[in-house]
Amino acid sequence: MTNISPINKNQDVASQNPLTDAPIDLNDQSLYLNRELTWLEFNRRVLFEATDPSTPLLERLKFIAIFASNIDEFFMKRVGGLKLQQAANVAELTVDGRTPEQQVLECKELVNELTELCHNCLQDLLIELASHDIRLVNYTELDPDQQASLRQHYIESVFPLVTPQIFDPAHPFPFISNLSLNILVTLQPLADEDTSVARVKVPVGEGVPRFVQVENSFNFVPLEQIIAHNLDLLFPGEKDMDFDYFFVARNASTERQESGAADLLSMIELELRDRRIAPIVRMVVNHNMNESRMSMLAKLLGLDLETDVYKSDMLLAQRDLFEITGLPISGLNHPQHFPVNHHRLQDSQRSIFYLIREAQSILLQHPYESFTGSVVRFLGEAARDPKVRAIKMTLYRTDKETRIVDLLTEAANNGKQVAVVVEIKAKFDEAANIQWAERLEEAGIHVTYGVIGLKTHSKILMVIRQDLGKLRRYVHIGTGNYHGGTAKQYTDLGLLTCDEDIGHDVTELFNYLTTGHARKRNYLSIIVAPIQLKKELLEKINREISNAQKGGEGHIQIKTNALEDSEIVRALYQASMAGVRIELIVRDTCRLRPQVPGLSENISVISVVGRFLEHSRICYFYNGGEEEYLIGSADLMQRNLESRVEVVTPINRKSLKVELRLILNTLLDDDVDSWDMQSDGTYIKRTPSDSESIGCQHAFIGFAQTRLKSKRHKKLLRSGSIRKRN
Repeated sequence: MTNISPINKNQDVASQNPLTDAPIDLNDQSLYLNRELTWLEFNRRVLFEATDPSTPLLERLKFIAIFASNIDEFFMKRVGGLKLQQAANVAELTVDGRTPEQQVLECKELVNELTELCHNCLQDLLIELASHDIRLVNYTELDPDQQASLRQHYIESVFPLVTPQIFDPAHPFPFISNLSLNILVTLQPLADEDTSVARVKVPVGEGVPRFVQVENSFNFVPLEQIIAHNLDLLFPGEKDMDFDYFFVARNASTERQESGAADLLSMIELELRDRRIAPIVRMVVNHNMNESRMSMLAKLLGLDLETDVYKSDMLLAQRDLFEITGLPISGLNHPQHFPVNHHRLQDSQRSIFYLIREAQSILLQHPYESFTGSVVRFLGEAARDPKVRAIKMTLYRTDKETRIVDLLTEAANNGKQVAVVVEIKAKFDEAANIQWAERLEEAGIHVTYGVIGLKTHSKILMVIRQDLGKLRRYVHIGTGNYHGGTAKQYTDLGLLTCDEDIGHDVTELFNYLTTGHARKRNYLSIIVAPIQLKKELLEKINREISNAQKGGEGHIQIKTNALEDSEIVRALYQASMAGVRIELIVRDTCRLRPQVPGLSENISVISVVGRFLEHSRICYFYNGGEEEYLIGSADLMQRNLESRVEVVTPINRKSLKVELRLILNTLLDDDVDSWDMQSDGTYIKRTPSDSESIGCQHAFIGFAQTRLKSKRHKKLLRSGSIRKRN
């Protein structure tokens, strides 16, 4: 089996750091890990899932596709941003002491290492898949009848979509679109002519699959091979044509300055145009492309051979393997997961507003509990309930199937006042969000775009209803988007509540979002970024420090996708040095070094990687026994805390605190899906304690089902975990 463990660079932070024998300087760059490199290391853990024999084969192949997609996005967003810094001659070092140039070079080295691991993983997987008669085959391996059949398929279903583009002194080099897979065709010269070169774009997408199934089998041939071995259709009469494959990623970091923009929609549309033609930040070519053709391509695309060009001896653009992972073959995929309705929302005959009032607050855990049966139901009933007067909502990402926009439109048509804050700068969803905004406006809905200079990343839905002679506010606050697709794949939390303080605060929040006026907003319960959140978190950390210094117990637990903000990291270091016990569950980027003697020996960091993408955010503070639990939309990144409108809400009801305690304990106790972070930034996979161990995500599926059986559920809550904690 392919070994994907990180290379041990024998880096002992404690012994190499001179501060271990002297007062610790929290400004020392060696105490902080690099954001980009730690995010790439997360993808090493993703790759491990592709090697895990306990994971079904097609699910393992899916992790290869996820890895490839993640790397593409990394270059578009993160390396693209570093390239812009290089172009602007940014000299400021990161908190870990690196220049943009250093980061680009180190990222390339690590990407090359991870890509080689990915290729080895894929080779192993293809061998195992072949034992189940699933194969990726080369066109040249097919018999003549099979080749003839694929040629006919190509002629009928693909050929009209293909446009060859020659470039020579009379024809300019063609535009290469982002993430497009291409064939570089070299035509043999005539007696007195130079060699001609052509680009052929492989027309994948819009109903054209990348992998073409060979008749009566689960054998698949990449479309680019079918095109390349039938070039005579594009270049009749040509002989001995050479071909290579390449694909590119363009810079997605093309955001314009928003302040002073007269028309935000026009600005975003220009930004999308800029991104379409943005500089290329990565080109991947087949490993045997000769140096002259590779140099020519690099020069024409304005790329540096050393930093921007990558060679691959395997299939290019492996993100397209998603096409194959859904094959309906028994035993090769996870059993289909069916979320259950929350146990307090089982009664479909009663109004959801009555059920919320009865419970006062309901904690939702997706994808284990149904998003459709809770959040979509909440909005759907609001759209039709004659007692509902108004609906207000933030919209960061959504999808057509979830019908959020349809339900908002229905509500407006039914006479409700509807106001929606649409974030049209949500990365890679800008075009879709512009379309959603236009649809909403056409329905007479009041649409705004948030506060100038800030992204609206909070996930809030408020319904105002006439209840018993007064207006009552019902609120949903979530950690994930109003997107049914991701609600099935991401782990997220949501709160349905009629708490009066939260209702008051969300009203204040929407007034802020629609006016941009932040002064004298009086929030009674929720914590809002960028106004309060960072300050409040630092104060809560300092309170734990103070309690520990007075001889009391200090305890912090945080679950987040990323821990990047250096001020938060510094405060956690200080808390550890004061004796506060800190347990962090960080999915990917983590600047903090745990377990450094004298600095962070009281801090542990784990990363959970499993079937679902960990996405929920939870904060816990012991607070001298008056325990505090918070959930919300914000990661511990500078951009989230300082440049986005985020909302974190306290969970005050005792029963819901007990639910969150079960979630945190189960995550921290997990020994199947979890990795322990080391002080040098590497991770060690936990070893299951026994053959009966199950992963935390599998446990949560069971918990959601047992919530419907109150006796078993109460027993789980009393134990506080999947098994007894030490």
